[in-house]
Parts: sequence; C-alpha cells; structure tokens
Amino acid sequence: MEKAMHGSHGVGYEVYRHNHAVRMNVERQRQEEYVESSRIVADYSRKLMNQSM
Repeated sequence: MEKAMHGSHGVGYEVYRHNHAVRMNVERQRQEEYVESSRIVADYSRKLMNQSM
C-alpha cells in the first residue's frame, strides 16, 4: 500500500494519514480521476451502442 500511495500520489501512507491537507488533496485527485474514467466509459459505451445500430 505504501508503494501504491507513493507511486500514485507522491506521499506515503503515514503522511496521508496524519496530514489533513495532504489527505484532502489525494481525495480530490481520486475524485477527479473517478469522474474522468466514468466519462471515458460512458463515451465508449455510447460509441459501442451507435455502432451496433
């Protein structure tokens, strides 16, 4: 988990756990990545539906 946090967000889990500002930045990044991936999936699904018609 430590390596994943460092690789994805550039901070260790202990820093994430103890520093509220860092935690909020990480969670904001996660939310933005989730929204972007949801848009990509929706776009891809729409394209597949249009091709099958």
